[in-house]
Amino acid sequence: MPPAPPDPTPLIGLPADRKLLGPHPFSAVGEKYLRAAIDASGGLPLIIPALSPPLPAEPALRTYLDMVDGLLLTGSHSNLEPHHYGQTPAPGDDLRDTARDANALALIPMALEMGLPILAICRGFQEMNVALGGSLHQRLHAVPGLREHREDPQAPLEVQYGPAHPLRLTPGGLLARLAGADTVAVNSLHGQGIDRLADGLVVEAVAEDGLVEAWRLADAEFVLGVQWHPEWRATGNALSMAIFGAFGDACRRRRTRRQSIAG
Repeated sequence: MPPAPPDPTPLIGLPADRKLLGPHPFSAVGEKYLRAAIDASGGLPLIIPALSPPLPAEPALRTYLDMVDGLLLTGSHSNLEPHHYGQTPAPGDDLRDTARDANALALIPMALEMGLPILAICRGFQEMNVALGGSLHQRLHAVPGLREHREDPQAPLEVQYGPAHPLRLTPGGLLARLAGADTVAVNSLHGQGIDRLADGLVVEAVAEDGLVEAWRLADAEFVLGVQWHPEWRATGNALSMAIFGAFGDACRRRRTRRQSIAG
């Protein structure tokens, strides 16, 4: 029998959150991200667990990255510990996830070194900016000139994830090409956002108040970050499908190259 043809389905790594369900910690990834990886990117998700103490970067996390063809950094209810970008916590009771912080901030430089395609969403968008030396606003609503970017938690999910405000896309940029437009309307479910954009990141979209809501990494094949949530019912939104489709295509190209080398 001739050998089976190479499997073109890419494996997509998703770092998990560490969540307490009752008294027990669980590694968890929202199903909406898993479905988007499958249905909109055409990949198979591989969850990278969040443990305390964390998995060592070498060799454990690198072994996961050796297995996957792309990395999807998801959103989360938790926020990065501010000490990672040189700040002390603002007053309040923000949810923290030190295990997620440890995983993400270790995985990002390794994934970039390996040339993995990366799609970073919401918390992931902020993690990438911080990992590359940028900083965050901890309270967007408290910054003069910035609008309210948080959702109404009492509203139905369809309203929370509905269009909230327009974005201006960078002319000629990746998102403008994917959208086929100069402006798009997106949802808005975040209380934090970019303060100082990290070196090497190129602005792809800004909100009406000037907040950076999308970037790409210059000179990378596909490293894109968005502050909104394209994973929500991704298959029913043309821009979400274009974003996840482009990410999936980059992951498939990497898988094809790897299979070709493996021969």
